[in-house]
Amino acid sequence: TLPPSHARVVIIGGGIAGVSVADHLARRGIADVVLLEQGKLTCGTTWHAAGLVGQTRATRNATRMSRYGIELYASLEQETGLATGCMKCGSLNVVRTPECMQLLRRQIARAASFGIEFEFITPDAACERAPILRTDDLAGAVWIPGDGKANPTDLTQSLAKGARMRGATLLEGVRVDGVTTHNRHVSGVRWQADGAEGTIACHTLVSCSGQWARELGARSGVSVPLYSAEHFYIVTKRIDGVTPDLPVIRDPDGYVYFKEEVGGL
Repeated sequence: TLPPSHARVVIIGGGIAGVSVADHLARRGIADVVLLEQGKLTCGTTWHAAGLVGQTRATRNATRMSRYGIELYASLEQETGLATGCMKCGSLNVVRTPECMQLLRRQIARAASFGIEFEFITPDAACERAPILRTDDLAGAVWIPGDGKANPTDLTQSLAKGARMRGATLLEGVRVDGVTTHNRHVSGVRWQADGAEGTIACHTLVSCSGQWARELGARSGVSVPLYSAEHFYIVTKRIDGVTPDLPVIRDPDGYVYFKEEVGGL
């Protein structure tokens, strides 16, 4: 299917950010939305995201948004019929130093104002919830039972189905070559697909193009301060005692987190 000649909103990028924008616009009655993805949905960075679903963030607004996301994810599977991989396995935040514990207490105090359930526990209690932990160097931990994880690819496909159900158009294999402007305002986008090319006239453009956002913006004289960065992760083989309901474990002192992945970490 080739893109239409015009749309109220054009979204560039079919990762979870772009698909979520399409779904939320459609939820609010803006159905004249076209999303363009140069490859397949989730083929950029979404497919290898960790999928951690935590409630607490550094600011009140971010915490509010995170809690909203959890509520949304819980309803998507029932609404669209597509699994999201959401599991409320809880999370353990472990701390090694008194300084980090003080910082964590501040964050949890903020979370408490939102009614987030949590419990400060001892290192021994943390080991009971996650027997794979080494706890002899811990000062304490926080147990947050409402946290969990999701499958980013499945979650995106569920959001995509919801967007389509509400009238949005999501197209794969369509590359955006540039943005057309009039009086310094966006007027449309140029696209290529299967040897064809054309332009979609639009009122609003939303760039969710990830690592291509800076290059895309530069073509129109817009500075997008976004650069690619290497990110390393390790996937282990199966480990005895590691099950899907293992809590997500965060160690801020070690700048690392762990989650179950097909019987390993």
